[in-house]
Amino acid sequence: MMRKPLQLLAALLVSALAATACGKEGSPPTKGPSGDELPKYQVAQGFSLPDSSTWNKARKRGHFVVGAKEDQPYLGEKNPANGVYSGFDIEVAKMISASLGLDPKKISFRTIASANRETALQNGQIDYYVGTYTINDNRKKLVGFAGPYYMAGQSLLVRTDEDDIHGPGDLAGKRVCSAAGSTPYQRIQADYPKAELVAYDTYSICVDNLLTFQVDAVTTDDAILLGFAAKAPDELRTAGKPFSEEPYGIGVPRSDNALRAAMNDALEARQKNGDWKRAYEATLGLSGVPAPKPPAVDRYPAN
Repeated sequence: MMRKPLQLLAALLVSALAATACGKEGSPPTKGPSGDELPKYQVAQGFSLPDSSTWNKARKRGHFVVGAKEDQPYLGEKNPANGVYSGFDIEVAKMISASLGLDPKKISFRTIASANRETALQNGQIDYYVGTYTINDNRKKLVGFAGPYYMAGQSLLVRTDEDDIHGPGDLAGKRVCSAAGSTPYQRIQADYPKAELVAYDTYSICVDNLLTFQVDAVTTDDAILLGFAAKAPDELRTAGKPFSEEPYGIGVPRSDNALRAAMNDALEARQKNGDWKRAYEATLGLSGVPAPKPPAVDRYPAN
């Protein structure tokens, strides 16, 4: 009986968190950047990539179709009022488009769940994917990766009144939520089998469940969790230190090595000219974490 008032309070907090993310029509998410604060990316003139079937299709249609997340504050977030995507991953997608000669303002973003990323790239539903997509050897068998463009680490999100969870070693018997098919889900399953795993398509649902006392922790990359904690600092906090390395890459069709190489060139150029840092500071940097040194691009051999 005593938990009902707490659950009611949590429900109200979920509503408040959702309202914070929505805002009025035309406005950015709370604490997010306004349009004039974001970097402007010069479109490469005369760029050509004839060996890339993906690029040729995009050039003919006049824009790239990019897969992204829509529920990750400061990384990939969609404003439900106007359909505009914002965040660091979105900026990376834009700078890549500009470097490859196509206007980033014309990108068509599509929300793709973690479990469907490989399929979306394989069947041509999207041209490339930028959405906290960890590079690993198993995924390289299915898709290609440019980058990495950011190094994250798996962490835990808990309620601020949680005293029992200080790291992954404390998860035995705890209900832990993550995204289905994600690397963090698989790591908890393999390394901490005594945790009671709960899976959903999106981390926002996991956070809702955390606020309503249905789970004890949410686990994914620290960059994602910092964004959620920053939006509800009185209710949520990260626990312990990151316990993995998660190199974020740009997913591309596996056979399109020309596209992957061109994107790697673009990433290195944007890091060198300061666009990468400016994009970070205007988005993910608003969580209070200063821009790290970008990771070195991994030009692994062609498939």
